[in-house]
Parts: sequence; structure tokens; C-alpha cells
Amino acid sequence: MRHLMSPLDFTTEELDKLFDLANDIERIPAKYAHACDGRILATCFYEPSTRTRLSFESAMTRLGGRVIGFSDAASSSASKGESVSDTIRIISCYADICAMRHPKEGAPMVAAEKSGIPVINAGDGGHQHPTQTLTDLLTIRSLKGALGGFTIGLCGDLKFGRTVHSLINALVRYSDIRFVFISPEELRVPDYITEMLKAKGIPYEEVIRLENVMPQLDLLYMTRVQKERFFNEEDYVRLKDFYILNVDKMALAKKDMLVLHPLPRVNEISVEVDNDPRAAYFRQARYGVYVRMALILTLLEIQV
Repeated sequence: MRHLMSPLDFTTEELDKLFDLANDIERIPAKYAHACDGRILATCFYEPSTRTRLSFESAMTRLGGRVIGFSDAASSSASKGESVSDTIRIISCYADICAMRHPKEGAPMVAAEKSGIPVINAGDGGHQHPTQTLTDLLTIRSLKGALGGFTIGLCGDLKFGRTVHSLINALVRYSDIRFVFISPEELRVPDYITEMLKAKGIPYEEVIRLENVMPQLDLLYMTRVQKERFFNEEDYVRLKDFYILNVDKMALAKKDMLVLHPLPRVNEISVEVDNDPRAAYFRQARYGVYVRMALILTLLEIQV
């Protein structure tokens, strides 16, 4: 039995197979419509989510399976004090696979250690968000043709953004990638990441102004400033609109640059950018369903 706690749990060769499967699902969805008949996915979400939870539910439904679960801690026995370990033991009696989101870092790992079924980390605090990273990688590979050989700018909340941390750690395994970190001083990428890049000899730069680096980017990964990660309301209000991607800034970019965003968006991408063919964030959300379908099949060891 295998779990997914981090994007690094899969080798690059295994990821290639996963993405090939996701692309095949995209091309021939009817082939997989009954692959999970009789199987049950449990979605255990201890904090709110729209995209991740619904994309997991959509993925299992499209595979012919069923879904049970809860969408916040208040509607689970956690509100009565039940531990994650006990909850997953119970869920293992009811379902075949579990997707878990939790505000505490490491909680899905604790669940995996006690689980009788595969557990997928659907986000744990500011730590990891592996299925979003798989979505990001599939999107880049599908739209750019390869993973590697590009300059990627990551913009916004690089301090608390678990999607950013997961994506950087996943991309360093591919060749010829250069990182540009775009953030205010208060939200810079953590030191452990820059130290890791230095140790691996991977080029990066840290800047504050987005306009200064737009012309050199092949990919721009925008993120929102996350109110739920701030302890101080004043700091959040001061930083929440620090970056706003609009048509003027897009005019500075390459003709084939892609804009990605894990969503939800607040103000950091103007709605007028949505009509730009380089805006790929809604296509990215669709790829999230395909990659989660492929992941469910892989962890359940179902071959079609």
C-alpha cells in the first residue's frame, strides 16, 4: 500500500507514467468511466476548500466511484476531540482511499501511519500541497511540451505559500530551470529553499518589482496573499494588493509565456487578463481533475 504525502514520493519516471495516464484520460475519458465501480473515496477536509475537494470528488465520480466525507472539522468528530489517528482508522473501515486536508503540518502523515487504506495529502498547513504540484507539473508539461528548459517566476506570498514550496522542490529535479522569486521583503521565500538551490547550483534571483522581470519569463506562477496564514490583520491589509497582474504588465511578457495560479484568486490577477490566451489558470484547474483521476487509479493499483 502506498500513500502520497509529498510530490517527491514519486520518482520523475513514475511522474512521467502518471502524467501519461492523465493525458490518456483527457483524450479518452469514456475508457475510464467505470474504472472505480464499487470503490469509495473519503474526503476528510479539516479546513475549507473548493477546488481541491471538489476536484477529488469530480475525479472519483468520473471514474465511476462514490464519495463520502466531511468539508470542515466542525462537521466531523474532531469537534468532539477525536484524534486524526482514530478518525483514519474508522475511515479505513468505510472507504478504499482517503484525501485529507488539515491545517496542522504533518497531520496527513500521522494518518498514513495508522491507515489501512492509501492516504493522499490534500494540503497540510503551509507545508505541502502535493496534488496541486502534480497539477502544476502536468499543466506545464502538457502546454509547454516538457518539464525543464525554462525560466519560471513565482510571485506573491512565497513565505507561506505551500503550493510554491512544493512546486520548487518538484522542479529542481528537472534540468535547465531558472527561478525568479518576486515578493515583498516580508513574504520572501524561506531560507531553506534558497540554501537548497545554492547547494544544487540552480540559478535564482529575488526581486520586488514584477515589471522588471516580465520580459524574461517563460512561466509566471501567481499566488494570493493568504489571509488565513497571517496573525496580524494590519500586515495582511498592507500586503494583500502588493501585486496585481493586468494587461499593461502582460504587454511586457513573451508571446508564449503562460500564467498559472493555484486559485482562488482575489485581486492579484485582473479579470481582464482572463481573455489573454496566455492565461492558463482555468485550464490548470481542469488538469487537476485528470491528474487526481490518474493518482487514484495508481494508488489503488487499478489498470485499465
